[in-house]
Amino acid sequence: MRRPRVLLADDHTLMLDGIRSMLADKVDLVGTAKDGRTLLESALELKPDIVLLDISMPLLNGVDAARQIRKELPNTRIVFLTMHAERDYVIEAFKAGAHGFLLKWSAQEELVAAIRQVMAGHTYVTPLIPKTVLESLRSSPRRELKPSGDLSAREREVLQLVAEGRAAKEIAGILHVSVKTAEYHKYRLMRKLGLHSTAELTRYAVQRGLVGLGT
Repeated sequence: MRRPRVLLADDHTLMLDGIRSMLADKVDLVGTAKDGRTLLESALELKPDIVLLDISMPLLNGVDAARQIRKELPNTRIVFLTMHAERDYVIEAFKAGAHGFLLKWSAQEELVAAIRQVMAGHTYVTPLIPKTVLESLRSSPRRELKPSGDLSAREREVLQLVAEGRAAKEIAGILHVSVKTAEYHKYRLMRKLGLHSTAELTRYAVQRGLVGLGT
């Protein structure tokens, strides 16, 4: 059996290096990315068998990146490797199209086993996830995660970028829109969420895990 082609994404260099070392003789590592937008661009270019990614990443979080990758590359398998074991994150990851979910303190052998199971067409969830979370996943597979509410994909992107402290001009450049459009999205966000300042938007994003929770 050929080795799976894996694209790895994490914004911590030490984590990238560690995972690369663990998987060096088990997979073909076709690329790495340190933010969600680079991950998305690399996935579309490289078309890997598996994308191994974190949830919390700059520019575009892992969940939204996974949604876009699954839409463009339906045959690519998505495996999350993260520190977020909370119920909402697990549910949202699978709603975004995940095939596997592990925690960063999972053993090397478990990561390799998960990749093999996913490549064989199965779903893998680490036993480190509490049983109550798994029960919620089975009983509420379509439940909306509180952090995103009813925001559109573009609104979630703008919210994350605002919360990261990026100015309208920088947001416009990242999203390839005009500054006026970027400012309009921010204004709509404030109206929809009932918030009145950048500080309140930032607090909202941090409280819901879009930024500031680490990886």
